[in-house]
Amino acid sequence: MTIINFKAVALLNEIHINKIASHFGIQHKFRWEESLRLNEVDLKGIVRESTGKSIYVFPFGSIVFMNCEYHEIMDVIHYLGRIEKGLALITTLDFSDDYKIEILPNEKPAINNDTMITSLEQSYQREIVGTVLAKSVALERIEIDTDKLLDEIEDIVDYLQRGYLTVSDKQLAKMSARILGFRLSAISYIMLLDKPEITWMNEDAEILFDKLSPLFELTDRSENIRLKSEMLMDITRVFTELAHAKRGNRLEWAIIILIIIEIILSLIPMIFK
Repeated sequence: MTIINFKAVALLNEIHINKIASHFGIQHKFRWEESLRLNEVDLKGIVRESTGKSIYVFPFGSIVFMNCEYHEIMDVIHYLGRIEKGLALITTLDFSDDYKIEILPNEKPAINNDTMITSLEQSYQREIVGTVLAKSVALERIEIDTDKLLDEIEDIVDYLQRGYLTVSDKQLAKMSARILGFRLSAISYIMLLDKPEITWMNEDAEILFDKLSPLFELTDRSENIRLKSEMLMDITRVFTELAHAKRGNRLEWAIIILIIIEIILSLIPMIFK
């Protein structure tokens, strides 16, 4: 029996894989939908024992490690941090998921929540499993950030219910930017509705992807993020309209006060006269 252990981690919003590829002497120009694979030869010298180990690096900020221990994962991240500066700041694996492929010649193939059983390993299986895991943990990162923003807006709504609007234009702009960032990450960066390129050339790879995607609820979770982001944008829009109305009221009162002052000033000479 052979076991391939996967650990996917979401680390950044974006990783420049062409810079990393160039560092390892890989001249291929990677497109946004492609991932960079570093094999045991590439990892030699980064981890103490690289035999049987490899990683996939994805442009949307996820890395999938195969047969790597925790300290080896951190060693690789810190090494890549010399190339991709954002990775140098990573000290913990806050968003991660595990999976494994068990190669059992006499067992019936099966796909479960945490294990895939196959009688014979195929060349596409690691890439497909790694891609689905990478998207799943990237989604988890976006989901957590979205929920945090929802909590912040709930506090503002609570103040609003008491008759106070304490949101500045700068805060509204930051909230809007974060919401748009979530939508961009979920829809454009992670490309949840796009299948890996290998699925267009290999029917079995496409079948495996179609089985794993619902297992990790990629489409449903992406839709939930889209709906939450739309709701957040609607709330932000209401805050903006209220802030503009409040500013308009202040301007109207300022004009009224100035008119009153002008009338008083015009009456003063008449009174003294």
